[in-house]
Amino acid sequence: MKIFNATIADVESMHQLIEVYANREVVLPRSLLSIYQHLQCMYVVKDESKVVGVAGLHILGKDIAEVRSLVVDPIYQHKGIGHMLVKHIIMESTELGVGRLISLTYQVDFFAKCGFNIVEKETLPEKVWTDCINCPKVNECDEVAMIKYLTEKSKTKL
Repeated sequence: MKIFNATIADVESMHQLIEVYANREVVLPRSLLSIYQHLQCMYVVKDESKVVGVAGLHILGKDIAEVRSLVVDPIYQHKGIGHMLVKHIIMESTELGVGRLISLTYQVDFFAKCGFNIVEKETLPEKVWTDCINCPKVNECDEVAMIKYLTEKSKTKL
């Protein structure tokens, strides 16, 4: 299995896979339009032609980005696909010059294994004031904010 930049042909499958987890309230739902509009920063893992994993890299500000819509087909879980996608997003973030990579997640153990640490949401104003403020869970958010510092300089800024 290999990671690819997502294409228009992948959108329907990506949407269906994200919807599986959105229905379980594990990730936020994404509309087809949203996936099309952010396609250039979305990645897929395929088993032959079948999309079995999805993740997005969303730039939030000058030195901060977020892992979004990270999902793996339930049949393909525990095969390293999620780790492969996060590793790819870390590499892409580093190449772009991003200093901090975040995730708001319920999968704390998974992201901890990927080198992320828990932080208070309030330390991430770029996320809170651009996305969280418009989220239906804004007043009842139970996701855990996690961060991975990609550069030494980004650690000392805070």
